[in-house]
Amino acid sequence: MKSAHIRKHLVAPSSWQDIPRGEHYRAALEQQLQPWWGKLYGFHLLKIGNLSTEINSEDCPISHQVNVAPQGENLHVQGDPYYLPFEQKSVDACLLCHTLNYASDPHRILREVDRVLIDDGWLVIGGFSPLSLLGVGKCLPVLRKRQPFCSRMFTQTRLLDWLSLLNYEVMYSSRFHVLPWHKQGGRLLSAHLPALGCMAVIVARKRTLPLLPTAKKVLARRRSMVQPVGANKSYRKEHDE
Repeated sequence: MKSAHIRKHLVAPSSWQDIPRGEHYRAALEQQLQPWWGKLYGFHLLKIGNLSTEINSEDCPISHQVNVAPQGENLHVQGDPYYLPFEQKSVDACLLCHTLNYASDPHRILREVDRVLIDDGWLVIGGFSPLSLLGVGKCLPVLRKRQPFCSRMFTQTRLLDWLSLLNYEVMYSSRFHVLPWHKQGGRLLSAHLPALGCMAVIVARKRTLPLLPTAKKVLARRRSMVQPVGANKSYRKEHDE
């Protein structure tokens, strides 16, 4: 597997309008996130990246929502996603919509997000899937340098693996919008063949305790429950005499 860190600097689009049919992608992503906004709670919601700032999150009960990007419009804080200007464990939820697709080092962004998130905080990730018609377009030299084919596309399995290493519990993951040129993404295909969706979304929570007990801890528990056989034998021998 290739390293996620590359030297090439990618320029992220400043708006969904900079992506062909970008408004369709944004509407499809907002529809997927709609049932989850009401479940997020806390005081601060951080939207990282220009595409994240344009996502409609009015139904989220978190009132203080901060837009962060290196440059662009409608920003509350102008900052680098690799160096978020926030204290450790000061944010309740983070939104990364296609932010990792245009990152030269997505691992670093995830670690920075993990730093500012509180314990049990929420992380929402949206992005393009390579196992789709958009992924096929990346193989064509004519389309390779155009949006959104020029972006990096990570499989959902790879993203879930990164989150598991950071000890995140995945609450929801899905792929959708099979037909990228269709406004609705092909509802019938998206309902029956979601694995071919060109977009993916993941909702996860930061956990502080291990989700599964380690082998060493389980072995230690079993050893502590073993009775001292030699002591029992000597005790029975004294009483039998």
